[in-house]
Amino acid sequence: MSISLPAVQFGTDITECDREPIHIPGSIQPHGLLLIVAADDQRVIGGAGRRLEPTFGADWLGQTVTTLLGAEAAALLAGAVRPMCVLSRIDTPGWDGTAHRDGDRWLIELEPSETQRATDVLSWIDDVGVSFERSGGLIDLCERAAKSFRTLIGYDRVMIYRFLDDDSGVVIAEDAADNLDSYLNHHFPASDIPQQARALYLRNRVRVIPDVYYQPDPIRPASEAGIDMSNSELRSVSPIHIQYLKNMGVAASASVSIVKDGVLWGLVACHNMTPRHISAATRRSAALVAGGLARQITAKEQADDYRERLRIRADEDVIAARLASDVDPAQLFKAAGADLRRMFEADAFAVIDGTTAYCNGACPDDAQIREIAGWVRKKGTEPFHTDSLSSEFPAAAAYRAHGSGVLAITLSFQTPTMLLWFRAEETQVVEWAGNPHKAVNLQPGEKLTPRASFEAWTQVVHGKARRWSQPEIEAARRLTVRLYDARQNRRIRDLADSLSVAVADKDRLIAQQETLLKEVNHRVQNSLQLVMAFLALQGRASDDPALTGHLTEAQRRLSAVALVHRRLYTDDNVQSIDLSRYLTDLIVDLKGSMGDEWANQFALDLAPITIAADDAVQVGLVLVELVINAQKYAYGGAPGPIFVNLEQHRARFRMIVADAGRGKTGTRKGFGTRMLDSMVRRLNGTLEVSDNMPGVRTVLTAPITQPRAPADAIVEDAFQ
Repeated sequence: MSISLPAVQFGTDITECDREPIHIPGSIQPHGLLLIVAADDQRVIGGAGRRLEPTFGADWLGQTVTTLLGAEAAALLAGAVRPMCVLSRIDTPGWDGTAHRDGDRWLIELEPSETQRATDVLSWIDDVGVSFERSGGLIDLCERAAKSFRTLIGYDRVMIYRFLDDDSGVVIAEDAADNLDSYLNHHFPASDIPQQARALYLRNRVRVIPDVYYQPDPIRPASEAGIDMSNSELRSVSPIHIQYLKNMGVAASASVSIVKDGVLWGLVACHNMTPRHISAATRRSAALVAGGLARQITAKEQADDYRERLRIRADEDVIAARLASDVDPAQLFKAAGADLRRMFEADAFAVIDGTTAYCNGACPDDAQIREIAGWVRKKGTEPFHTDSLSSEFPAAAAYRAHGSGVLAITLSFQTPTMLLWFRAEETQVVEWAGNPHKAVNLQPGEKLTPRASFEAWTQVVHGKARRWSQPEIEAARRLTVRLYDARQNRRIRDLADSLSVAVADKDRLIAQQETLLKEVNHRVQNSLQLVMAFLALQGRASDDPALTGHLTEAQRRLSAVALVHRRLYTDDNVQSIDLSRYLTDLIVDLKGSMGDEWANQFALDLAPITIAADDAVQVGLVLVELVINAQKYAYGGAPGPIFVNLEQHRARFRMIVADAGRGKTGTRKGFGTRMLDSMVRRLNGTLEVSDNMPGVRTVLTAPITQPRAPADAIVEDAFQ
């Protein structure tokens, strides 16, 4: 269910959905009421809902929260420390209330109360949790979840919808009434859920449209219509989405976000053929169950990953035992070909060693293997992998039946030595919910409209093989190192004295390189020290406080650059490094420069991630800048806790820097902010800043990169 499909190409008008301001609709759905309240004096400055006057009287505008909702609700708002406040049941006039803070205003949402025993709900949630724990795998878990959510919500159809790597989605589990068509295993194009809608799914974990034919209630007065309603559950829905649901024949809709490790993994999508409301209490229960489902998904995926790593490690041990024997590697590849093929669950394995070739399994012919090897060699020294070779190397379309997937490691460039694993084409028959290509048939000037047909549309995907997993790619890197070591050891044993001169020459070259690197580092450090000394001299000589402040800030940033540069050149490997160790050492240096009072203020949780050294420098600079900002703005120079996390999600990493200071103040973009933006762009990443309650939480997300040196950059091949 995790295949990556060829991207469906839409015209430029598809971005119109991504630009739609769905967070400021200026209206609400009519099943509730909205009060916009000034946070300072708790007076109502706006609202929405056709039942405002029948409920609160004609003069509701300008009244206080105490007058309309009671003293208890007013006290809860006044004492709220988080941007979200549950007002619980308001007996008069019998509403459930929830408030969200937006700047200097509170948005209070009111819905009719539902009488439900908490013990009954908690007991049911506990039973569902036990059912999830007993599931036999991811699909079984999602099937149980679909049944549980349908029992809770009571809709005609409940689907577990999973996002794929290309942002399309697939229904992997479904529970529906007998008279409905099934969407199980149907794919939906990425354009069906625009990017800004996905962002709101992270903020609003449960979203309900009780009646798609509703008439929206506008916000009054009109001057308040532009208010940001991102956190509002009553927020009116995009007309495009409403039409989309109507085209599906749906009268009521609900969605519950499945958020795993802070990332939107999928949705619980619910459809009803007649209008149906879901109470606030039921929505809270759905959110709790979705949280339990996300944790179980994480556990299932981690268990699968762990089992795969164990299997690969066991196969590695078999190969390592063979490498430990004094055997010619070329003979080893022939003798252990079946083991090597099984290690990566490949359909075939091939070795190119100079002018000879060896195959195990159903390989392309020798000429085709050499053609692939010649193309892969240009990719550099890192293991190469693809599950769709013909999409990157068109000539491979001729033998896609045997070689749609390729994993390759290069041991030697001058005398070509390469190991290749092949996976055969797995023709995929993908069922889409409607033809995903129809949205592109737009006439000039025509606006984008939602798809009208959801009849099953079949697409046959050729040239695709089963994907190489992250544990397999990591194993390929380890195997490369093992093979290099084995060949080097054998060469040393065979040549012995005859290679002593060559080894000595090599050592001298390495020593010269290290000396040169140290000299370059020394000169860079001296230059930075001279510039900082000059800035300090200029600062002392200036009578302008503003200029002195700018010069001091420049000193601080140059000092940070010096720290990052010095830490990089203490690492043995100047191409790729362990980012966690690099950041740990960098923080040790930072604490030393910040003073003894900061020694115990850092809390680190860093996962080991190998990354290109160039990108590590950028990440180090981002970390230093964020720490300096926390020291300067969050705590005003005084010591305070700073939390640094580093974690991996698939092929991306996230670095989180958080403080517990006074929070973000102002929106001015200074030099530091512009520098941060530049570094994040270099990483092809994103930087998200949010409220840490208290303090600021900044998340850097970027791809995990590995150095890919071109073949002609290899000066010497030690394994010919």
